[in-house]
Amino acid sequence: MSSHHEEIEGDIEEQFITRDDVLAEVPDADDDVPMDEDDDEAADTLGELSSAEPSGSDNSLQAFSTHTSSVFAVAGHPTEPLAASGGEDDLGYIWDITDGEVIVKLTGHTDSITSVAWSADGEMIATGGMDGKIRIWRRVGKENYRTWEFLTQLDGPDEVMFLRWHPKGNVLLAGSNDSTLWLWQLPSGNTMQVFAGHTGAVQSGEFTPDGKRIVSGCADGVLIFWDPRSPAPIFKLTPDDARFDLDGITSLGINPSSTLAVVGGAAGGVRVVSLNKGDIVATLGGHTEGASIESVAFIDLTGNTGGAGIAATGATDGKICIWDLTTLRLRATLKHEDAVTTLLTHPLPKGHVLVSASADNTLRTWDTRTGTLLREHLGHQGPVLGATLGLQGAVVISAGDDGACLVFTTEPDD
Repeated sequence: MSSHHEEIEGDIEEQFITRDDVLAEVPDADDDVPMDEDDDEAADTLGELSSAEPSGSDNSLQAFSTHTSSVFAVAGHPTEPLAASGGEDDLGYIWDITDGEVIVKLTGHTDSITSVAWSADGEMIATGGMDGKIRIWRRVGKENYRTWEFLTQLDGPDEVMFLRWHPKGNVLLAGSNDSTLWLWQLPSGNTMQVFAGHTGAVQSGEFTPDGKRIVSGCADGVLIFWDPRSPAPIFKLTPDDARFDLDGITSLGINPSSTLAVVGGAAGGVRVVSLNKGDIVATLGGHTEGASIESVAFIDLTGNTGGAGIAATGATDGKICIWDLTTLRLRATLKHEDAVTTLLTHPLPKGHVLVSASADNTLRTWDTRTGTLLREHLGHQGPVLGATLGLQGAVVISAGDDGACLVFTTEPDD
């Protein structure tokens, strides 16, 4: 085996948990609740933001209007009051969510930027575009998050469909329009794996929350479960099984215990798949036939990662369905006036809070325990194409077809 391969094997072993790690102690939900310094900082920053008086039908705290056309993607930094956005103008920006100041202009793409993603530690940012390029920047020094440098460009995909960083390490996953799935080690930029097995554009993909596996879905309706260290699938589900004919996979989510995937299709179908058995557990039928399922999110009410969990699915019919996966019952149906484009769930202790973005120009914050609308977020003049949480969930940051990114508080109305 060449030294290059040995180096990559070593990287993989470092990044992906071994059997010895499985019994690592999980803190009780109750241990997590007291505010730490990060929460205090988030509250202070939110106070600064809230002092800006919104006007009329715009209740945003801050706007970022530097993009010159549609904004397709936005990502909130894991710890700092920063966001990154990318759009149809072939540009990305890192900007300060408190005042809209540009920190870094992310250049080098020759077509629309459709994905932006921070590494788990917030030290790197990746942009992915319709030009097939993935460009990585990293923070310079340790003093603050205001100085960034271009690190490397990753080439290979035909057109980037999504980007996901590993939840615990500097490993980046990308889906391509040409039916391939790519995995890189950063900061070296070494290609760790190119997964082949899909037949259509790989539109959806996620690491399991435990970081050990990858689930991906393509436009031809094929779902594949991978071990990151092997190019061969662990299992594959295809539309050849009539129970799994979704008319193409448009979204997927994985429960906190990494045991179930909820898979959404282009024709309104939702399937629950056991990742342990490689089989379909259930069909969920709450959406209108023909309505594409655009987003899947898991809701964490307790911090207990055991059990099937509670999932939300959002679709082009404007509905958000909240499912109890233990009983396979529909707990609630929430509504927008147009397609739901994004669903976001809060971290504990506010795991019950869900934020939705829609083509009806609004975002909404909900209490999923009761189905109550806590806040409506107004200010966009066109469809909201993406959204992300910031400041540990205290704000939501949106990406609009109108070229604007807006920052809103998700705290309930007084």
